[in-house]
Order: sequence, then C-alpha cells, then structure tokens
Amino acid sequence: MRQSGVRGEGARRRAPGPRDGGRDGGAREEDGGASRDAGPTAGEGAGSQDAAAADTGSQGGGRAESRRAARADAQGGGRRRKGKKAPRGKRSRGVRILRWTALTLAVLIVGAAGAGYLYYQHLNGNIKKAELDLGDSKLTKPEPNAAGQTPLNILLIGEDDRNKKENLKLGGAKQDVGRKPLADVQMLVHVSADRSNMTVISIPRDTRVTIPKCTDPKDNHVYPKTFAPINESLQHGGPGCTVATWKELTGIYIDHFMMVDFSGVVDMADAVGGVPVCVDANIYSHDSKGHGSGLRLTKGTHPVKGVQALQWLRTRYGFEDNTDIGRAKAQHQYMSSMVRQLKSGTKLSDPGKLMDLAEAATNALTVDHGLGTVKKLYDLGNDLKRVPTKRTTMVTMPWEYRNDGEYVVPKPGDAEKTFSLIRNDVALDGKDKKKKAAKVPAPSMDKGELPVVVQNGTGSTVLGAASGRARDITAEVARLGYAKATANTVLTSQADTTISYPDKARQGDALALAKALGLSKTAVKESQSVTEVTLVVGNDWREGTTYPKSSAADEDKAPKIDDTLNGDEKKCMHVNPGYTF
Repeated sequence: MRQSGVRGEGARRRAPGPRDGGRDGGAREEDGGASRDAGPTAGEGAGSQDAAAADTGSQGGGRAESRRAARADAQGGGRRRKGKKAPRGKRSRGVRILRWTALTLAVLIVGAAGAGYLYYQHLNGNIKKAELDLGDSKLTKPEPNAAGQTPLNILLIGEDDRNKKENLKLGGAKQDVGRKPLADVQMLVHVSADRSNMTVISIPRDTRVTIPKCTDPKDNHVYPKTFAPINESLQHGGPGCTVATWKELTGIYIDHFMMVDFSGVVDMADAVGGVPVCVDANIYSHDSKGHGSGLRLTKGTHPVKGVQALQWLRTRYGFEDNTDIGRAKAQHQYMSSMVRQLKSGTKLSDPGKLMDLAEAATNALTVDHGLGTVKKLYDLGNDLKRVPTKRTTMVTMPWEYRNDGEYVVPKPGDAEKTFSLIRNDVALDGKDKKKKAAKVPAPSMDKGELPVVVQNGTGSTVLGAASGRARDITAEVARLGYAKATANTVLTSQADTTISYPDKARQGDALALAKALGLSKTAVKESQSVTEVTLVVGNDWREGTTYPKSSAADEDKAPKIDDTLNGDEKKCMHVNPGYTF
C-alpha cells in the first residue's frame, strides 16, 4: 500500500473487518470499444481576458487599484477606505486537507462579490479553466422531463498539489514536490431536475476502479486504460480524466467540474467566520508514531476556521475507525454546516469580507470552460440555493474491503443501485412525492403497424461496445409482433435500457412494448428528441434477448447506507477512544 505523501498520514490501517458502509453520430454500433508518465498537470492558465481586464485587472498596480475602487463602490459613496487591507488567515503548518470547502463557497457566494466591472473582469481572470472530459465516452445528457427540466451534476475535486510555495507553507510534504497532484477529494453533487432536492455522494480516495483511456490536451499524451486508485485519475491528463472515470464508473452524465487546491482554504474559512463542528468527546489527532492532523478540540460544538478547519477536514486518525471513511463523514458534516451558515446570510453581510472571499475562491478554482466566469458561477449558485437544506442528502458510495483491508471497491449491487437512482433522478432521502398510479393508456395502433427504432446504447469505453445489440434486439422486437421495427446503427452510451416516445399519443404504445420486453414502467419516458417510439439498449442488457432485470417493488428505494446525512441534521463526530484526552 502506498504511503501517504503527507507528514503524519501513514498507510491505511487494516480495517477490523468488512463494512457496508447524443448521440454523436460518428460511431457505428459494430465498433468495439497503467501508465504514470510525468507530464504537465491539468488546468489551463488564467483564461482569456478582454481588453478591459488586460489593462486593469491583470497588471500589478491596475489590479490593486481596481480592487480598491470596487471596494469603495461596495461601501457606498465612491469613497475609498484608507489603510484597510484584506484580512488574511493565519497560515500555519497543516497537511493533506479536503479542499471542497473552497468549491462550495465559490458556488454559493463568489458572484455576489462582483462590485464594479473592472473587479468583475479581474475575478474572471483569476479563474483557471480546463477541458471537461478527456475520455472517449459517448454518454449523453439526460433527456428533459415533461416540463423541459434536466438534472444538474457537478463533480467537486480537491487536489493535493505539492508544487506551490503556498501549499508547502501549509504543510505540503516536501518529499512529494515534483509529483503530479492526486484527486484526494471527490464528491458528485446531483441536483434534481425540478431543483427540489440534492444528493452529494463521495467516493473514498483509494477506491480501486477502472480509469479509462485519457488524452492530455496539453501534449496529446495518451494514458491507457488501467485499474488503479481513483485519486490517480487526476494524473492522467487532469480533472477531465477524473470526470471521465466517474462517468464510466457510475453511468452518470457530468455537466461541470470544480477543482481547488488547499492554498486558499485558510483565507476563505476565516472569511465566513468559522464553521460550527461537533465532537462527542475530547479529541487530539496525534499519536506516538506521528499519525494525525494535530486537531485538538474539547467535547461539544466549536466554530473552526483557518488551519484548524484544515485539520478537521483532513483528520483520519481520531474519528471512528481511523480510516478515510470516517474522514468522509467529517467532511459531510462540515459541508452541511457551512451550507446552512451561508444560506442564513449572517456571516457575509460585510462587502469587504465578500470581496476577500471572492478573491481567494477565484484564485483557488479550476473549472471547466462551461463555468469559466463569475457570472456563470453566480447563476449556478442561485440555482443551487433553490434546493432546501432539508432535502439535501450526503452519502458515501456503498463499498467493501478487498485485499485483506488494503483498499476498497464499490459494493456489488448496492453501489450500482445508488448510481441508478441518481441517474434516474430519484432522491435518496425517500421523500419524493409519490405519483398517483395513472390509468395506463391504450396503444394508439396495432403493434404490427407501429414504427419502433432500436439503438445500441452499450458504447462504454471501459467495457467496450457490445456489437450487434441493435440488430439482435430488433429481431426480438419483430418476433414479438412489431413488424416495423428497424435498427439505428449509430452507437450511443447509457447505463439503463429505456423506451422513449415523442408525445402522449404514443405513451400507450411505449408502455405496451416495455411490458412485452419485461421492462419496468420507469424505463418509459417522454422525449422531445425522438419522432418514433425508440428503444435504446443500455449497458444493463449487453447480451441475450431476454431483459435480465425484473421489476422490483422497491426499485425506487435506496440501499441502506450507514453514514447518510440530511442537510438539516446537526450531528457530532464520534471520537476514537485512542485519540482522546
């Protein structure tokens, strides 16, 4: 097992025992379908800026002047406040931390600090941008629902860059200088199509997964497919390969990513005035072997900020069973508490604090090109704020130990079930309004006269396309009496088999076809992008002509996950008795 590259963080201890915790038109369905070379890290430069930004927002004195002017405007009267400098968090030694703090703050706040056009352009120039997906996945964006709404999926990445002076000052391990960063924090934020609920799912950093082939956009170096810890995906060309890895693992389409290192977290934690966290006993994350983050708190609730916030976020030795799983629970509690605090609006009423926070956040961020401006981040934040905290659910992917507790893998069955619920936009809190069972409409025509289009949706780059699926299933549909079934030879990719219909008049026809094939009613969807009843054979039906899954009564019920946290819950972390005082 590879040792952690951070002082005080050794190899994972052996666990006491197992626990559960579109179509791009270019490919045909017949298409089939571990390297660690050193190379440049992901993330492009600061991004392009317009002339105004170049003249004022990116040149020494002009940048400082634009900030002072903007701050004066925000204070009122156009007057500048003399002698006031941006508060800067006290930076002391720290080590590996969970950098999503900056990401969450940026999403919820950064746009609100754009006081003045010049400063707005300056902030835009701070944001670094990179390609969204470096893989070859043909996974397509979900179809809008009947109301024209689509879900939103954002991957949050925290990277442990050791090559910046700022990061080394905060405790970055000097022996790791020169190596590529790892994606040590990965959380997928799923916002429902109607914005009524949100799910945040984490994956432990050393989960073994298949990392697909990725091409680095900077030098066109091709990293071959490999089976490795998921945090190494960032070293295969940048955050776009981490996105590609998630898409292949989960079958979930990802709209955006946001990545941050830890150099700006201290300032930002101070800017929000600290985040309340709770422990059920005194904790000191330190032992005689040098393990631990150094976190020291007495029993109860404390507002942590600065380096202490970093210690909380990186603590593994001291919480529960001294593993990354316990640390993930602490991350969720911190994130939940911070979101509640930001939504209350009580900590960020001072324009100066907002501007300091915006400066730190935009300097820390790398995003995909679709989120590359303050305006886009602000719009995203407004979208997310529509979700009530009581409908926010945070979980860790169901997992199990392998190789005598050395690492974890997705738990068979439960992990895929969780991913499937997210793909189908089903809330994990079980509080979605139950739809009344509608009367099944009758087919509009005899099945022998109904045009049906069958398409191969097994275009996964990890599993490889299952060739001939459109042909084979077209023959089966014809055998069932649908004489006008035809195959669409364009290869696409999706996890679940679906039947789409163009309008209400064809709903009965689509439902009848689903019943004939043994598909659940939930596989039937209205779509504005099809003109005929269309069957897409997904990766859940890669062989045979009989659909392998039966319709279960609890198909919309999430598997039991031990560490589920609701956004309104205020829990205390359980302290490991070996790390108390």
